[in-house]
Amino acid sequence: MGKKSRVKTQKSGTGATAAVSPKEMMNLISELLQKCSSTAPSPGKEWEEYVQIRALVEKIRKKQKGMSVSFEGTREEFFSELMAWATECGASCDCFEISNFADEGYGLKAIRDIKAEELFLWVPRKMLMTVESAKNSVLGPLYSQDRILQAMGNVTLAIHLLCERANPSSPWLPYIKTLPADYDTPLYFEEDEVRHLLATQAIQDVLSQYKNTARQYAYFYKVIHTHPNASKLPLKDAFTFDDYRWAVSSVMTRQNQIPTADGSRVTLALIPLWDMCNHTNGLIYIFYGTRSNAEFVIHNGFFFEDNAHDRVKIKLGVSKSERLYAMKAEVLARAGIPASSIFALHCSEPPISAQLLAFLRVFCMTEEELRDYLVGDHAINKIFTLGNTEFPVSWENEIKLWTFLETRAALLLKTYKTTSEEDRSMLEKPDLSLHSRIAIKLRLAEKEILERAVSCGRAKRLHFQKQLDEGIPLPLYEESDIALLENADAKLPIILRKLEEEDEHVQEEMSLAQIKPDAAGLDSSKTPVLNGQCKDLNGTQEDPPGSDAVVKESEAEKHDPSTKRTEGEPEDGSK
Repeated sequence: MGKKSRVKTQKSGTGATAAVSPKEMMNLISELLQKCSSTAPSPGKEWEEYVQIRALVEKIRKKQKGMSVSFEGTREEFFSELMAWATECGASCDCFEISNFADEGYGLKAIRDIKAEELFLWVPRKMLMTVESAKNSVLGPLYSQDRILQAMGNVTLAIHLLCERANPSSPWLPYIKTLPADYDTPLYFEEDEVRHLLATQAIQDVLSQYKNTARQYAYFYKVIHTHPNASKLPLKDAFTFDDYRWAVSSVMTRQNQIPTADGSRVTLALIPLWDMCNHTNGLIYIFYGTRSNAEFVIHNGFFFEDNAHDRVKIKLGVSKSERLYAMKAEVLARAGIPASSIFALHCSEPPISAQLLAFLRVFCMTEEELRDYLVGDHAINKIFTLGNTEFPVSWENEIKLWTFLETRAALLLKTYKTTSEEDRSMLEKPDLSLHSRIAIKLRLAEKEILERAVSCGRAKRLHFQKQLDEGIPLPLYEESDIALLENADAKLPIILRKLEEEDEHVQEEMSLAQIKPDAAGLDSSKTPVLNGQCKDLNGTQEDPPGSDAVVKESEAEKHDPSTKRTEGEPEDGSK
């Protein structure tokens, strides 16, 4: 749901509760930058570092109280202004309205039937806030000199958003006024709420996100107050940590990749109205992608109850000291799988992908079994069967791999400080804060995935043990099966296929949490993404001749309707 904006008229640098000298503030900022730029802490010391950084940030926030730019009134009071501005700009607004969906928060509500493939949202390019519009704004002179802004469009978009929010004559004010005053990303969690994420797979990303956001803030604070090309920015007297956190979260939860005006490349953009489409079961929605709940919590600030793509990461590798390492690595290489990689245990059945099944089969092979996949007339063709459940290497191999999976998942479960039953009990407490509830739901979801993996591993182990005990003949592989494998997605091997987990890792590396102010080595030809995974413009089509806009079509026949939310409040996926 929308939250009230800070009740304060738009001013710059007034209203602070206590005078803070520029020198005192700069000293604190320098201390924060130094702390956040130091070498990574030793294993086990990450939480201690987070607490220290947070203490410095809270000291700065206290001294900056009352200095942020905000608007008088509530968010919903500006929706009519947004719609009027959009209509004036030429956007198509005749088949929907902005509505409050209670627990789902604000979103677009159809006011007439919309057919599949029908264009229902047309947003002229002039309404978009993009890296290009930033370069043509008051931020342009600094952009031309700062390598961080040049290399990282998401950061540019965040600073651009802040500059326009502080400009009383900004053409984007009707849009900016309707953005939430705050968010439910972990950047807004209290320390005790973050504690609920300890031992979860999200904790490292959450701590890194906070550390890097604090470092970026300190870096740009110094730039804004010392760089000659920043002298005209409307942020010099009103650039607080809360401001930057808000801008980062706004871009992180809303940014899209779109083609540039000439179509030669892609750029990042904030798209008014488009970002009011929600992520849940239904048709007028946009799809965030196959994100896990950890990614939803970290980058979007909500836990999605009906997430069919939820998963838990598991890092596996063949030890280089193992006697059979060379043979296993060669079989895996022929299958296009690294000897060490991050895989995933899924919430679905079976909990492992074809890629992980293939890895585990090779991981558990005997020397004789490895030879069958390395030498002989049929060795290459047999590689195609590694990820196929219908063609076990041997009953003994299946027993070993499922035993391994059962044991590994059970060990991961033991790393949590609470049990699933204790988590469910905590979630029943009516006074539990929203952020704590999100964190505990994520923690519980991870455990449930691991518990299912343990259960599945046990069941499979017993099944294949029975096959072995009863002397059931192993299914025979025939070369004619290759055609079947190549034409059935469900049975495709992982040959030369890029692992989905590797793809996710690349996206995570591009996330805002990974952005560092050290410009050395930055490749300005690459466009990092704030929330780790860009929101593609599903349904975009080429602009008609003479036009310049972003469009949205009804998704009724294009995607599984269990898709995405962008707007509203947390638990079920809002912004």
